[in-house]
Formats: sequence, C-alpha cells, structure tokens
Amino acid sequence: MIIAIKFTVIALVAYLLGSIPFGLIFGRAIAHVDIRKYGSGNIGATNVLRTLGLKAGIPTLIMDLAKAALAVWVGMLVIGDESLVMYGLDVHVQAAQAVSALMAVVGHNWSIYLKFKGGKGVATFIGGLLVINPIVAIIGAGIGIVVVLATRYVSLGSILGSLAVLVIIGAMTALALVAPVYLVYILVAVAIIVYQHRANIQRLQAGKELKLGDKSARLDK
Repeated sequence: MIIAIKFTVIALVAYLLGSIPFGLIFGRAIAHVDIRKYGSGNIGATNVLRTLGLKAGIPTLIMDLAKAALAVWVGMLVIGDESLVMYGLDVHVQAAQAVSALMAVVGHNWSIYLKFKGGKGVATFIGGLLVINPIVAIIGAGIGIVVVLATRYVSLGSILGSLAVLVIIGAMTALALVAPVYLVYILVAVAIIVYQHRANIQRLQAGKELKLGDKSARLDK
C-alpha cells in the first residue's frame, strides 16, 4: 500500500514538473511573444530556437533538460529504500526512475498548464536519461546532433537519436546490463516522441520540413 502511494506521488510530481512550459515562459520573458502562435506552435526548445534565436532557445533547452532530471531525482528521493521485487530482483529505484522520467515526458507533451498541449518531449527525454544512464543519454544526444549538423533537420536528428537510445538500451537489456523496466520506459517514451513528430515525418517525406537556420521562420528576419 505504501509503495503504491509513493509511486502515485512520484508520477504526479514528475508530471507537474514536466508540464512546466519553459518555452512559453522564456518566449514571453525574453521576446514578449506567445511562442504557441509562431513557427510550429510548439513550446519546445527547437521551435523557440528556430523562431526566437539562441537568447530564448538555449535557456528553454537547459530547463527542459533540467526539469526531467529533477523529476527523476525527486522520484529516487521519494521511493527511498522501499522494496519492490520483480522476478526476484529489487528494482524499486529503477522503477521510480522509469516512472518519473516517463511522466516528465508526458507532462511536457500534454501539459496541464496548457490545456493538455505542449511539445514533443525530446529534451525532456534526454534530461531524465542523463540521471538514469548519462553515457547512453550522451550517445543518443550525440547521434542526434551529428544528424542535425549533417542534414539541418532537427526533427530527423531527434527521431534518430531517440531510436538510437532504444537500440542501445534494448541491447543492454538483452545482455542483462540494465533492468528490463528501463527498456519498457524507453520504448514508451520513444513511441511518444515518434508519434509527436508524425507531422514532421510527413513534411520530411514531402521535402517541406524547415531546416535549422532557415531565416523564414525567424521573427527578427
């Protein structure tokens, strides 16, 4: 009973932290605009960066990473040394990390503060993973950055970087290097990210996706 209450608290806190719309906050504070009315209408760091530039984009990226990392840390703090045995293994910390990281992504994408609208969850996904497995997070982010630099398509880099994380965690799970609960979390999170990029995928296929640095998207062009 106590552990169920703890996981409920973990999920709720992570969702509320993930729901904080830093793109909207920094867009209003720095550029005095509602970012939802410009570019893709997305509150994520990509739209903020493309539309408003580095001054608003970088703080948005940092805080979208940080809110997920904080959510995972809080989850670990709340679960404490409570025992949760699965398949003969105590996975209470891993499960708390997975639930909090996933709920942060859910909060970012369907924010309670924005009538259940939001972003696409990539930075939030990486932020939570930085606490869970920083090496995998850095590799996934690195692959995404390389793709972006090579193609200038942030959406493509986001999707491929996320899928790379899924492949790595899948391999690590098969080799018994990480708990299976991580694979479940990664699988669901990546599925959400790909789903949120469905319009981008259609534009990529049609050759109509905006590229990073395209001045047509900037408010100050």
